[in-house]
Parts: sequence; structure tokens; C-alpha cells
Amino acid sequence: MPALYIMIPVAVVIVGICIAIFFWAVNSGQYDDMDGPAHSILFDDEDPKHQAGIDEAEGSDSHSGQQQGQQQDRRDA
Repeated sequence: MPALYIMIPVAVVIVGICIAIFFWAVNSGQYDDMDGPAHSILFDDEDPKHQAGIDEAEGSDSHSGQQQGQQQDRRDA
């Protein structure tokens, strides 16, 4: 029973510290962007295959057709 007289105040202090840390994190902006890091971890910006996919998706059909023709010429040579 005497252990409870020590453990309960210690637990209350620990909970108070955890709440203070939580409010510090919220006020410092730790939870402002919840989706950005989750999506950015999936892609490496310096990956040439990823950049080629982005360029192909952004390019027009006529431009991509020209690139395919150039690639076909390189294969024939």
C-alpha cells in the first residue's frame, strides 16, 4: 500500500509531462502537414525513371510520339 503513495503521484507527473509535450508539438507545427511526408517517402526525386514518368505524363501526345520515333530510330541503328 505505501508504494501506491509514490506511484500515483509519479504517474500523474508523467501524464502531465506527456500532455505538455503534446501541446508543445502542436504549437510548434509538428502536425501541420500530415500527408506530405507519407507521399514524399514513396518517390525519390533524383530517380531518372521517376522523372521520365513525370515528364511523359506532363508531355503532350505529339511530343511523346516524337520521342517514340527517335527511340525507334536509335534501335534500328
